[in-house]
This record gives sequence, structure tokens and C-alpha cells, in this order.
Amino acid sequence: MNSISATDKQYFSSLKREHKEAIGLLSIGTFLEYFDLMLYVHMAVLLNELFFPKTDPHTEQLLAALAFCSTYFMRPIGALIFGYIGDNIGRKATVIITTFIMALSCIVMATLPTYAQIGIAATWIVTICRIMQGMASMGEIIGADIYLTEVTKPPVQYPAVGIITIASVLGTSAALGIATFVTLDGLDWRIAFWIGAIVALVGTVARNSLRETPEFADARRRIRNVSKEINQDVTLKGDHLYKARSPIVAAFALFLVQCGYPVCFYLGYIHCGNILKQKFNFTAAEVIQQNLVISLISLTIMIFIAFLSYRISPIKIIKFRALGFFIFTIFSSYLLDNASSSFDIMLVQIYVMLFFLAGFPAIPVFYRNFPVFHRFTYGAMAYALSRSIMSAVASFGLVYLVSELGNVGSLFLLLPVLTGFWFGVRYFEKLEKERVASYNIF
Repeated sequence: MNSISATDKQYFSSLKREHKEAIGLLSIGTFLEYFDLMLYVHMAVLLNELFFPKTDPHTEQLLAALAFCSTYFMRPIGALIFGYIGDNIGRKATVIITTFIMALSCIVMATLPTYAQIGIAATWIVTICRIMQGMASMGEIIGADIYLTEVTKPPVQYPAVGIITIASVLGTSAALGIATFVTLDGLDWRIAFWIGAIVALVGTVARNSLRETPEFADARRRIRNVSKEINQDVTLKGDHLYKARSPIVAAFALFLVQCGYPVCFYLGYIHCGNILKQKFNFTAAEVIQQNLVISLISLTIMIFIAFLSYRISPIKIIKFRALGFFIFTIFSSYLLDNASSSFDIMLVQIYVMLFFLAGFPAIPVFYRNFPVFHRFTYGAMAYALSRSIMSAVASFGLVYLVSELGNVGSLFLLLPVLTGFWFGVRYFEKLEKERVASYNIF
């Protein structure tokens, strides 16, 4: 029995050489973006000591939260900027510009004097660089996801777009690997940022070979060629999504889905890292080492899920993961309170990575339910607002909830996020059924 049916072969063969090249260029670019972006996040336990004034342990947690949040703080502004570029100029332009911005911010951080050398100016400059990186990474991953959504078709579309998410996780793992070498061997941490900057510049040049997506290019061409007798609104109504659905409601549902990621990320890496430091006396290097192991496990899980989405509906996959995370939420305070070793914390981290609340691998389902000329703007705003709001709520909220109520305080954050995530997924599941039904009618 052949493992690949005739239909499967047809979908595989639909990936032309230019599509495969696009997947390669976009995934490499996303890897570089997230390597540069997450390098500081995972080295915050070391770099905060260099760029922030020395304080008590509680304030150190707040500074770590600030370093985490600064990545997402200005993303809504970035969403407006890159959303406009993506929906009016093109998808290609966004992924080139964002890579270049990331390279410049890495160069600045690689040459930036420390707090001991120039005082509070170092704190402000590094925070501004983090903000610029956050804005750039937002446009990068949305642009890459939409680009591949528009040039591929289901079911190969799901693993193809999933590769972008895998590349972001791989970039995170690489950043953790570099952070591990730096903290263990006493290497110059600036070398890591120089590497990121150089490779990002190379990626910027390479991405110039990308072509604009046919769906966006054809839509632009259709409007340019429309006659005076047919107004623009009639032309746009050729896309049934323009009339049948409100992009604002869909954007809110996508926002609820996207809120899960920053909470799970902070819980799995930052919060558990703080427990390792405070309860088990881990050093910064030891926390980074354990997080590296977790990121590699997460990467393996993501690869498996991406290929699974070729055979199983991606909506079903993320609903199953949401149920798994609900079970964890019920027992999370007990598990964290009764952890007797760092291995127990590692098991908690692995479970969080396994049932991570995220739109992956159903990202194409979300984006194709937006009109083509609003897809980038609404998708980017939902992504940006979820990251900027929930990163602050997750980081500062958990610090105070746990300090006042213990680990049971995390329930006041996890349960609402899980409820919103489930509502958002169910909404897009309904939209997708309606979309498929409308095609079957005609």
C-alpha cells in the first residue's frame, strides 16, 4: 500500500520550485529574526546585570519582566506601519524591511557600552533596541505566514506555513544555545549579536529575489484594470469574505487565540526560571541550560505537529491541545508548589510546551478568513495587541499574583486566557465551515 495517495501527490507537486525557494528564504529569515529577538530575552539574567542598575531580588524580577515586555510594547505601532505596507505595497516589502531593521538593532546592541560605563543611557538605548526588534519581528512573522498562505493550498499549506513557526522556535533554541556557551565558557556576549547582525544583512539581500504573492498581485491588478463603469466596491465584492464577514470580529477572535502564546511562553520559560533560581538556587547559566533543553523538546513537538497537520485538521489539533492545557491549569498550582527538584519543574515545562496555547498549525485557516486587502493589517494588529497586552499581564501579573496568593494566583490569569482561546478557535472553526459550504454550493 502506498503511503501517499494520488491526491497527496497532486498537492505535493503543486509546490513549484519558486514556492520551495520562498519557504526556504522566509523560514531562514524568520529563524534569524527570532535568533536576534530572543537572544536578549534568554540572556536577560546576564545582560540585565550589565545594562540595568543592581537592585533587590523582587526588583530584579520586575526588570526581567520589563526586558520581556519591551519586546512587545510598540508592536501595535509596528502593526499599523507594516500592515499598511503589507496591504498597500506588498508582502515582499515587509519581510525585507523587517530583516534590515533587526540587523541594525543588533549592531547597536553589539557596540553599546554597559551601565557601568555610561549609566542610565545604556538602559534606555537597549530598551529602544528591544522595542525596534519587537516591531520588526511582528512584521516579519506575519508577512511570512501570509505570504505562504497565499502561495500554497491545503493540505500542504499547513505544514508549509508551520515551517515558519518551527523556524521561530529554532531561532529561539539557537539563541539559547549561544547564551549557554557565553555563560558557561565566559565568551564575549557581543559576538552573538554581531553574528545575528551579519546574517540578517545577508538575509535582507537574499529576500530581494522573492516574488509578490499571486493572490495579492492579481487583486491589485484587478483594481487597476477595472473600468469606469464598474466601481471599486463591486470589484472587491468579488471576494465573498468582503460582504459575508466582519474583519473586526474575526480580528478580535484572532486576538483571543493569540493571547495564549505570551502567557504560555512566560510561564514555561521566565516564571519557571524564577522558581529554579529562588527555590533550587540555580545560577543564571543553569537556568539558561535547562531552558535550552526545553526549547529543543518544544522544537521536536512543533515539527511533529506540523507534519501531523497534513493528515489531521489543524483546528482539531489546537482544540486537543487546549483541552490538555486545561488539565494542566487545574493542577498547575499543586504541581509548582510541590516540586521537589529541578526535574519536576522540567516536567512542568515540557507539559506546557506540549499543550502550548497557540494558533499553530491552523494559522492559514485564520488568515484566509480575512479579505485580501485587510489581511495583513487586521492580522498584524491582532498579533501585536495580543503580544503587547498579554506580555505585560503575564509578566507583571504573575509576579504580583504569585507573590500575594502563591502559585494558585496563576489561575486568575490562565483560566480567562484559556476561555478566550477556546472561543476564538470555535469562531474560526465556524467561519471555515461556512467558507467550505459556500464553495460547495457553487
